[in-house]
Amino acid sequence: MSFRRFVLLLLAIPLLAGGPSARARLKPFRTDTPPVLDGRLDDPLWAQAASVTDFETFIPEFGKKQPEKTVAYMAYDTQNLYFAFRCSEEAPDRIRAPLTRRDDIGTSDFVCINLDTFNDQQSLYAFYVTPAGVQGDSRFASNKEDFSVDLVWDCAARIDAQGYSVEIRIPLKSIRYLHGDKVQMAVFFERTIHRRQEHGSFPALDPARGYAFLPQMAVLEYEGFARPTTLELLPAFTLSRRSVREEGLMRRQPDDRQWSLTGKYGITPSLVLDATVNPDFSQVEADAAQVDANLRSSLYLPERRPFFLEGSEAFNVAATQTSPLQAVLHSRTIVDPRWGLKLSGKVGRDDTLALLAAVDTPDPAGGGGGGPRSAVFRYRRTTSEDGYLGAFYAARDGGPRSNRVFGPDGQIRLTDASLLSFHAFASSTHGDASLESSRGRALGLEYLFDTSRLAVNGALHDITRDFIADAGFLTRTGLSSASVLVTPKVYPRSGWLRRLDPFVGYSSLRDHLSGLREGNATAGLTFIFQGNGAATFQREEATEIFLGQRFRTDRWRASARSQVTKSLSFQASYQRGLGIRYTSDPFQGRVSQTALGVVVQPGESFNLALNWTFADFYRMSTGEKIYSYPISRAKLTYQFSHAFFLRAIVEQNRYRRQLLTDLLASYTYIPGTVLYLGYGSLARQEQWDGGQVRPADPFLEVQRGLFFKASYLWRY
Repeated sequence: MSFRRFVLLLLAIPLLAGGPSARARLKPFRTDTPPVLDGRLDDPLWAQAASVTDFETFIPEFGKKQPEKTVAYMAYDTQNLYFAFRCSEEAPDRIRAPLTRRDDIGTSDFVCINLDTFNDQQSLYAFYVTPAGVQGDSRFASNKEDFSVDLVWDCAARIDAQGYSVEIRIPLKSIRYLHGDKVQMAVFFERTIHRRQEHGSFPALDPARGYAFLPQMAVLEYEGFARPTTLELLPAFTLSRRSVREEGLMRRQPDDRQWSLTGKYGITPSLVLDATVNPDFSQVEADAAQVDANLRSSLYLPERRPFFLEGSEAFNVAATQTSPLQAVLHSRTIVDPRWGLKLSGKVGRDDTLALLAAVDTPDPAGGGGGGPRSAVFRYRRTTSEDGYLGAFYAARDGGPRSNRVFGPDGQIRLTDASLLSFHAFASSTHGDASLESSRGRALGLEYLFDTSRLAVNGALHDITRDFIADAGFLTRTGLSSASVLVTPKVYPRSGWLRRLDPFVGYSSLRDHLSGLREGNATAGLTFIFQGNGAATFQREEATEIFLGQRFRTDRWRASARSQVTKSLSFQASYQRGLGIRYTSDPFQGRVSQTALGVVVQPGESFNLALNWTFADFYRMSTGEKIYSYPISRAKLTYQFSHAFFLRAIVEQNRYRRQLLTDLLASYTYIPGTVLYLGYGSLARQEQWDGGQVRPADPFLEVQRGLFFKASYLWRY
């Protein structure tokens, strides 16, 4: 398809869009006496507050009344939003409520306030609270949920003989909304019962609309908000002290001391200006090692710096669920910025704007000159329901070349159950005298149909060989692809099985360089059991093109997970089949990979996570073993309180012949106000022999370090 025809098709899409649906309207109670957050719903406010009940399930099945009654309350004053839950439970000892660190809520019961603060069906904040009072929060936009966002808000929870209760306070200065005499937001109340992996909600989701919850949220109507002034300063200091083995001796390196400052100013309650100087990128927990012996593309690493996280949902791109182009802006490509500026938020009810500028520190190996400069512009216009039309421009200058990526994207709700998303980007790259200039394009079209009985995912993607996105994340170029995946959902009448999800799919891809085609036919079945357990079995018949050659990549896959008891859970996966050795001289091989994880939590505060991964590769023609890759990892955490925990990690990578030890003490008063003290050590199976390093059985420490970080969030 030509670029011109693709654009004409996109311009016609809005004509197909469905109209908005009627939604419930709620009016929270206004108070001048805020509640005391102690987890007890004995304040007079809650006796007067508006409330809702009659929660119905949407996972794993729709429309079932939850037998445990849930009541959600809502109130507000001029500065804060207040919510509360009363969650009944006939057997309180069955409530799953370990004391964990923030955002680590996946193994707990929880309640959640999903809050669309603009009532525009484009994005939402999610505020999670467990019965132990553990917080979790995220931002959701363009069908992506980001848990790296940390907001300042308060909660309290309490377990009693009837179940548990939760109180929540959300300061207006912690969220973005359209200020006025009357303010509309939207809410989706949620309760999850972990032992049944059951999610219930108010308002109930329509089975004919599936999980399209943004257009189905209830409208909240507020009056009399004070206009908050948002001003924040976040100074941080990090100290890193490291020793490295050189010529057989551990030698201390110069200390690395870093100061950083990040600031935020709310121009309006909906538009925020952020600035940073030398933003902190201290990593306080060792990432779990991944099998990296045979990769076709680099691994995607998440963002952690507060400056880049504010308003990051605005930079999400449509039609990237199955695309090799996963992001036009991947802020991790801005490695060590000297400074950065960002403006993000709403400039009207339907218009979202985001601007980012940053200058990176020069690479010492680059031969001098200034560091890479990044500039990004993002605009989105709300259309019907959760649809939008947007434009993106990303520029990267400095170094041997300059790169531009620009074009439209968006998503359109065609019917109550179907959503169409697209992007159409062009790239322009200019190099110095030693590099040629090039132009490329990336086109994407993805379709989703989702109801309680059927899900259909379809996609078309076309990326030319010369498409370059230096500021983004791109795994492959030079391809045209089409794919479809169909998943019926079956609800058998069974005492042990709750849902069956058979699925079948096919994808076809043409490699532009070789002209060869690759395909993937897949079929499988997912079992969702009564209680908290699931298993999936899958078969793939597939080919893949690499360096102009076609290889077989057929696979069998199986996975399972279960919460066996209240204190023991596991997950496991296994795959076996054919693969490619990704080298300059590739060849066909036989591959397998096994992963096993066990979590033991005998008490409220103690958590032990054990993980084991094993992968191998054999040359098919000779049977020669190319590699075996075992990784063992143990993580022990003791949570003294919501704010303070101690954690130890030991990880052995036998392929890399190394042993990692990582210790951390962490105290988080509120997000931004933190103290970390960590120690890490790296040992390898090697020895120093006659001025040379040789492999050896005993582990020899080659590196160790001490890490300290302190930061303080000042808010006005």
